[in-house]
Amino acid sequence: MKIDDSAKPGSLASKVASLVPDLETLYKDIHSHPELSLQETRTAAIAAERMRAAGYEVTSEVGKTGVVGVLRNGPGPTVMLRADMDALPVQEATGLEYASKVTAVDRAGNSVPVMHACGHDMHVAWLIGAATFMAKARDLWRGTLMALFQPSEETGEGAQAMIKDHLFDLFAKPDVILAQHVMSMPAGLLACRPGVITSAGDSFEIRMFGRGAHGSMPEASVDPVVMAASTVLRLQTVVSREIAAAESAVLTIGALQAGTKENVIPDEAILKINVRTYDEGVRKRVLAAIERIVKAEAAASGAPREPEIRPLDRYAAVSNDPDAEQRVVSAFTGYFPGRVRETLPTSASEDFGCFGTAWHVPSVFWFVGGIDQALFEQARKSGRLGEIPTNHNPRFAPAIHPTLETGVEALVVAARTWLSV
Repeated sequence: MKIDDSAKPGSLASKVASLVPDLETLYKDIHSHPELSLQETRTAAIAAERMRAAGYEVTSEVGKTGVVGVLRNGPGPTVMLRADMDALPVQEATGLEYASKVTAVDRAGNSVPVMHACGHDMHVAWLIGAATFMAKARDLWRGTLMALFQPSEETGEGAQAMIKDHLFDLFAKPDVILAQHVMSMPAGLLACRPGVITSAGDSFEIRMFGRGAHGSMPEASVDPVVMAASTVLRLQTVVSREIAAAESAVLTIGALQAGTKENVIPDEAILKINVRTYDEGVRKRVLAAIERIVKAEAAASGAPREPEIRPLDRYAAVSNDPDAEQRVVSAFTGYFPGRVRETLPTSASEDFGCFGTAWHVPSVFWFVGGIDQALFEQARKSGRLGEIPTNHNPRFAPAIHPTLETGVEALVVAARTWLSV
């Protein structure tokens, strides 16, 4: 009988440690060269080159910039590991020596700063590290490993773009789909849960129409600024007055745009709204309430026409298959003693769930801590946890160690739960 020591923390950790110097350089390079959604050509090229060098069969430009590497290693299950690649239009303020100074042109034609403010650079480094390890340790597993590098998670398009570009026709159906995300919890910790782990997300742009006039003659206008302001205030009651305390929802108005000059009443105002929910029934109630309130406030103001409500993006809730989640957590608990937690559902949203849902395959998604442990503990003791930069903050930057090692090891441990010899 072959003795498999790769599941022992010391053995796997030492093998991963040999990859870390190169992965750290790779991570810093990707962090310094972020790319907006569906513009991830440089990152995709790096992923494709690394996968080819490790012996994977590589298919590029799936869903425009997606990359899929496949490594067959005898008969057995197929496991898909996924990492997202895109960055955000955020001006980096970390002060790191490898901080991004990149600007890019967004879809609206605007020049914007770009930053890996959500940790997708770490995700790419994790997957390259895990895929490289698995290629070097083929005697320790059997089956097929699929490493998928996904574009455009931040806009909710990437998973569907790859699916529409014949992902399911090009590749064999996996037995399980696995992914992880760096979060603002102590580095070295892992967190997971059965069932819903990230919320559904719905975003809208709402145009409210008025009638412009001179600022000195408001009686000649239908003021869309007042209309929009009243709508913003009324929308705050949706969660507090229409959703039960035992249920959860988040409703945020992220933008209110109207007018250009202090003495000109404009013709219209724009609201941009984001909603997060965990339950489909709650989601439907919140969306119906938004439509009702927006139309009622317009009518109450005497608007010349009904508001236009335009969807911007949509994320389904990510739900972990209970059996597969338990299998992963059991493996984590054995490998990472004292470092595994059960998390509550988070109000962040992800399009990772699209793969499992559309392919009818169990999937598991978990979190990896990325905040320096001493810094986190100091903030906790002083009651200042709210000041730790979260994902999407200009100052968000995971502590490279042990975040890098933990993520690589977690992917290997999870994948080998299905691929062990």
